[in-house]
Amino acid sequence: MSVVSKQSTLTVDEYLQGELVSDTKHEFVDGQVYAMAGASINHERISGNIFGELRNHLKGSPREALSSDMKVKARDNFYYPDVLVDCKFDNATPYYSETPVIIVEVLSRSTRKLDETKKLVEYLNIPTLQEYVLIEQDFADVTVYRKSDDWRCKHYFLGDDITFESINFTVSVEEIYDRVDNLDVIEYLQQK
Repeated sequence: MSVVSKQSTLTVDEYLQGELVSDTKHEFVDGQVYAMAGASINHERISGNIFGELRNHLKGSPREALSSDMKVKARDNFYYPDVLVDCKFDNATPYYSETPVIIVEVLSRSTRKLDETKKLVEYLNIPTLQEYVLIEQDFADVTVYRKSDDWRCKHYFLGDDITFESINFTVSVEEIYDRVDNLDVIEYLQQK
């Protein structure tokens, strides 16, 4: 999330209508609209890797992986997570999810505080959510919060496998960081 727009407080309906015609994506937090900043190549690689793995696993299933153009509703706020898995997408609300089971955010310096504080609290209060995943882009560390573990976090590193319990799927941290250019990945691949 980046700079707040210079508008007065909007209603949810005004925000949703504005997003339909806007060239820029905006998150909607407590009545304020925030323009989304661009992403780095490492951010895009990580997002694409995890989206691809989830999408392939879920083919033929009622659950589906959705990428960063899909909003998620948390209370009356709307966010664009990097990836989400929805358990029963409702065509009555075709521009946002209200029933995610997994939400993935790729962290950067500009988003870390929001992703680890306000979004964490709001996401964990979505009744359908089972797992919240935070992936570092500047070093190799994947944090998973699981409802089944009272929302305690667990860290995964290169060489580890992560099981997403809500969809019965296991992926390696190495696969999530495929082609990512950071010191942890470079050293890991050199030692391999």
